[in-house]
Amino acid sequence: MIVEHEKWNNIPLLHIYPEGKKDESLPTAVFFHGHMSAKEHNLHYAYQMVEKGMRVLLPDAHLHGEREEGLDEVQMSLRFWEVVLTSIEELAYIHKTIHEKQWAKGELGIGGTSMGGITTLGALTVYPWIKAAAVMMGAPNYVQLAKAQMAQFESKGFKLPITDEERKQMLATLGRFDATKNKGIFNKRPVFFWHGEQDTTVPYSPTFSFFKALKEEYEEVPEHLHFMGEKEAGHAVSRPGMLAATRWLAGHTAE
Repeated sequence: MIVEHEKWNNIPLLHIYPEGKKDESLPTAVFFHGHMSAKEHNLHYAYQMVEKGMRVLLPDAHLHGEREEGLDEVQMSLRFWEVVLTSIEELAYIHKTIHEKQWAKGELGIGGTSMGGITTLGALTVYPWIKAAAVMMGAPNYVQLAKAQMAQFESKGFKLPITDEERKQMLATLGRFDATKNKGIFNKRPVFFWHGEQDTTVPYSPTFSFFKALKEEYEEVPEHLHFMGEKEAGHAVSRPGMLAATRWLAGHTAE
């Protein structure tokens, strides 16, 4: 397989594809990395999917990887939702570009770990063209999660650099991407979830509750939805989880 470093409209990304097939139309996935991580940290996901005949794009998120601006972890955390919403917006450009190049066979699959999983769930609420998704340690409850994050910062003595009105506007914006408020938009698309039950960074319970609520939207058994939980796992995807996610994306994106 070939790994190429490219830049699309100032978005640094790794473009991975089977050798000799760069200009063929292939099942294609975009995979997002986590908070304080970078595109190359998900090459093992790309390897598994490209081995199955796919094309994979790994972009650097805003303020991450090659786009770092020297911010510390607290400063990055305060801009968490800016990063997530920027990735969702940039996915539209990646989608447009990949089709202009005629590199995708059908529509795109998407996935991501942690912040990337959160990004994936938000993208599903606004892009009906997404064919399949894999959510690793993601959270659908944008508004609830943002409120908890702000409360945690304030409890540690940090003063958030926003007014009450700005806070209200931010939560209203996040509500547009909050999957718990937009379950019908999922429209029977194949979605795989992986989450460790001991995860203290992105709690397991809200995501599993959302999965159950999503299943209840349908009268028949929803085979297009799958949740893989691991009792002893924390905020780190196991190898079985990674392999299951890549099989899911490869299988459902190629259909």
